[in-house]
Amino acid sequence: MKKTILITGGAGFIGSHVVRLMVTKYPDYRIINLDALTYAGNLENLRDIEDRPNYTFIKGDITDEKALHQLFETYRPDGVIHLAAESHVDRSISDPLSFIRTNIIGTVNLLNAARDLWGSDLNGKRFYHISTDEVYGSLGSTGYFTEETAYDPRSPYSASKASSDHMVRAWYHTYKLPVVISNCSNNYGPNQFPEKLIPLAINNIRNKKPIPVYGKGDNIRDWLYVEDHANAIDLIFHTGKIGETYNIGGNNEWTNIALIRKLCQIMDKALNRKPGESEKLITFVKDRAGHDKRYAIDSSKLMNELGWKPSLQFEEGLEKTVNWYLNNEEWLNNIISGDYAKYYAQQYDNR
Repeated sequence: MKKTILITGGAGFIGSHVVRLMVTKYPDYRIINLDALTYAGNLENLRDIEDRPNYTFIKGDITDEKALHQLFETYRPDGVIHLAAESHVDRSISDPLSFIRTNIIGTVNLLNAARDLWGSDLNGKRFYHISTDEVYGSLGSTGYFTEETAYDPRSPYSASKASSDHMVRAWYHTYKLPVVISNCSNNYGPNQFPEKLIPLAINNIRNKKPIPVYGKGDNIRDWLYVEDHANAIDLIFHTGKIGETYNIGGNNEWTNIALIRKLCQIMDKALNRKPGESEKLITFVKDRAGHDKRYAIDSSKLMNELGWKPSLQFEEGLEKTVNWYLNNEEWLNNIISGDYAKYYAQQYDNR
């Protein structure tokens, strides 16, 4: 094999798309997928590549320092693509310690394992840390996050990711570890766990259940199709400049309520319902604590320096996403029949 790449969190939503891309696009790479298979990790996401000769799955937790060092010694990866993270803001509010353990301590464990393995032999080595635009805080009605925007996290989730970003940069400056970082806007697409806004709404519309929308629904997010994110990760991993940060965004801002209404229109058509039928399910609930008003990413550095651009218009991506969930009802039913049902009741029933 030409290279061995360790991908953490590769059974999750974004991770599974990255793993599939790397396994199929680079058959001469050995891809090691490390995932703890917590609630959002699902090996069903990778059924189509699980028998590929250049793919190995390992169940493990990045918070287990000893096991992580053993894994690095056994497989001796040349590169790390670090996607493993606790990533849902609501869960971080109810259980911040789990986010600190995984997102901060887990990241430091990975950095140390890479540093111990690679030593001074850094030729061809790379540690790529994937982060979020939420580390930048909240925007007003104008302006965009750039790579120079000061950090201003507002939730335990975004604070834990900001901390992990700082750790990665510290290992670059202090130990000369070859790192790159990217901060991405909201992703959507196939295989996303239904705690997130778009699959949650799709599932509720499908079952004619209320669609919970925080506050007035006027919070604004920038949306990016997950496969476009995976392509950006591939590009940054292979051609990004060591020590640099790249913002990844869709240049695609929507208020939550406008997004949900558009989704209702697409679902009504797909399910042969009367126009406007699904909009009746919209239910405004008590706003999330510390809910940031607006995120918007400036991706010009990534576009100008590395030549990336998103491939899908949002409505096309939404239609593809809706069709995937409606054509994969067994996948969705298996997810929502487990612990997700308890989480959903706790999160929304009393709001």
